[in-house]
Amino acid sequence: MTANKQIFVGLSFVAVVAAVILAAANLYLGALNQDEGWYLYAAQLVASGQWPYVDFAFTQGPVMPLVYALFEPIITAGGLAGGRLITALLGLAAAVLAARLAARLVNTELRAGAALTTFILISVNVYQSYFCTVVKTYSLTALLLMLGFLALAEGWTRRRAWLMLMAGAFMVLAAGTRTSAGTVLPIVFLYLLMARSAPQAARRSAPPLAWLHFGLGATVMACLVFLPFLIMAPESFLYCIMQYHTLRHSGGGLMTLAFKVGFLSRLLQAYFVAFGIGVSVVFAKWVWARTPAAMAAPTAMAAPTATAAPAIATPLAGPAATAATAATAAPALMRILWLSIIAITLIHFLAPFPYDDYQVFVFPLLAIAIANAAIRLVGQRGALWLTIAILVVSLGAAGSSPLNQDWFIQGRDRIWWLVKDRSPLQKLRDTAVLIRKETQPGDELLTQDPYLAVEANLKLPRGLEMGQFSYFPALSDDQAASLHVFNRAGFEHLLRTTEAPLAALSGYALAIQSPDVTPLTPEDQALFTKIVTDRYTPMTNVPCFGQAYTTLKIYRKKAGM
Repeated sequence: MTANKQIFVGLSFVAVVAAVILAAANLYLGALNQDEGWYLYAAQLVASGQWPYVDFAFTQGPVMPLVYALFEPIITAGGLAGGRLITALLGLAAAVLAARLAARLVNTELRAGAALTTFILISVNVYQSYFCTVVKTYSLTALLLMLGFLALAEGWTRRRAWLMLMAGAFMVLAAGTRTSAGTVLPIVFLYLLMARSAPQAARRSAPPLAWLHFGLGATVMACLVFLPFLIMAPESFLYCIMQYHTLRHSGGGLMTLAFKVGFLSRLLQAYFVAFGIGVSVVFAKWVWARTPAAMAAPTAMAAPTATAAPAIATPLAGPAATAATAATAAPALMRILWLSIIAITLIHFLAPFPYDDYQVFVFPLLAIAIANAAIRLVGQRGALWLTIAILVVSLGAAGSSPLNQDWFIQGRDRIWWLVKDRSPLQKLRDTAVLIRKETQPGDELLTQDPYLAVEANLKLPRGLEMGQFSYFPALSDDQAASLHVFNRAGFEHLLRTTEAPLAALSGYALAIQSPDVTPLTPEDQALFTKIVTDRYTPMTNVPCFGQAYTTLKIYRKKAGM
C-alpha cells in the first residue's frame, strides 16, 4: 500500500468515527421533533395490519411507514431511540452510497478523493447528521435516491436494461417517501429521451432504449406503490399527498419574503463548508480562465480536468467502446444531478413554508457535484491535500455548530444559560415510565404528542394519529370521516366521550388547526381546555418537555366521567 493510500485510509477512519459520534450524539441529545411520533406510530399501525389513507391519515407518501413497519420490533422495544437508530443507519448508508456514486464519476486515480470528500461533506456536518438521525423522511429518501442514481450510472456505462429499470423503480420509491423527490423522475426521463436526438457520437454512448426501460421501471413501481391506495381511498390519498401541502397559509407578502430569505440564510449556515468549497471552485476556474497562459493556450485548461474523463464502467465491448461511453456518461449524469438539485430546491423555495431541512435529502447530490468539481480542479496531485483540508475544516465546523449548544442548553434567562437536567429523549422516556404506571397495556392516551404514545406503548384515539395536525375544523362530517381526522364537532365529541385514563397535553395540544396550520381561535381553545379539565383532574406537570420545550400537563380521568 502506497503512502497516499495509507493516508486516505486513515482519513476515512477519522471521517467514519466522526460521523458515528455525531449520529450518536444527535440520537441521544438531539431535540425532539413532533413529526417523529406520528411517523413511528404510522409504522406501528402498518405493522398491525392497517394502511395509510385507508385507515388513518398520513400526509407523506406511503413508503416510509411500509419500510419502518419492517423494524416494528425495534420501535416497540426501543421507542423513539429505536426509530432514531434505524434512521441514522439509513442516513449513513445513503452517505456511503453517495461516496460510491461520486467515485463512479471520475477517473480511477481521483476516486478515493472524490468519495471521501463527498462522505465528509455529508456526514461530518452536525446539521445534516441531526436531520438524518431524527425520525424524518430524509434518510430513507436520500438512500433511495442514491440507489436510483447508482443504478442509472451503472445502467448507462454497462448498457444493462435491468439497471435502467431499477433506476426508475428506486426513484419512484424515493418519491413515495418524500413527494418533492418525484421531481427527479421527469428530469431523468426527458434527458434520456432527448439523448436519442443528440449528435451521433453522444447517441451511441447512451444505452439503447434507456428512456423506455427507465420509464417502464418507474411506471411499474408507481403502480405498485400508489395505485392500491388510489383505488382503496382515492379522496384521502389525493388530499394527503397533494392538496394538503398547497393549503398552508404563510401570511402576507412581507411575511412570505421573510420566509424565503430565512430559508436561504439558514441553508447557507447549515452547509457553509460545502458552499464555500463550491464558490472557491468557481472563483478558481474564473481566475484560471483569465491568466495569460490560459488565454494564450485555451487547451491548457484541460490539464487539471483531463483526469476527470471518467472510467466508470467495466469494459464489456472493448476498451474503445468503454472509453467512449464513460467519457459521455459522466458529464451527462452530472448535468442530471445539477438539474435535479436546482428543480427540487426551487420547489422547496416556492413552498408556503420553505423549511430549510427540506433540503436534507437533496444535499448528498450537491455534495457529489461539489466534491467532484473540487477534486477535478486540483487533480491527482492536489486531491490528498484538498481532502485533508476539507476534513479539518468540517471537523472544526462540526465542533463549533450552534446545534451542539442545543444538546445541553435549553435557553437563556437574562445572563444565565439554562442547562438541561436530562436530554429530551431521556425526559421523554422518564415521562413514558410515569404514564405506564398509571395505565394498562392497550389503553388509549389522549395526547397530540404521538411520540409519548410510541414511547409508552399505548394507543392514540382514532383520528389523532397525526397528533397536532389532526384537527381540521372547516371540514364537513363526511370529509373528516373520509380523511380520518377531526372537524370541530368531531374533536369536541372526542374530548367529551374519550375513555382514555390519562390526558397528556403539551403546548402543541389544542393549539393548531389544519390544513393552513394556524392557531386555534381563543374561543375554541378555551372551550376544549374546559372540556378536558371538567373530565380530568391535574396529575403532574413536566416542564421543558418535547419540541420547543413547552410544559406537558398530565391529567387523570375523574371517576365516573
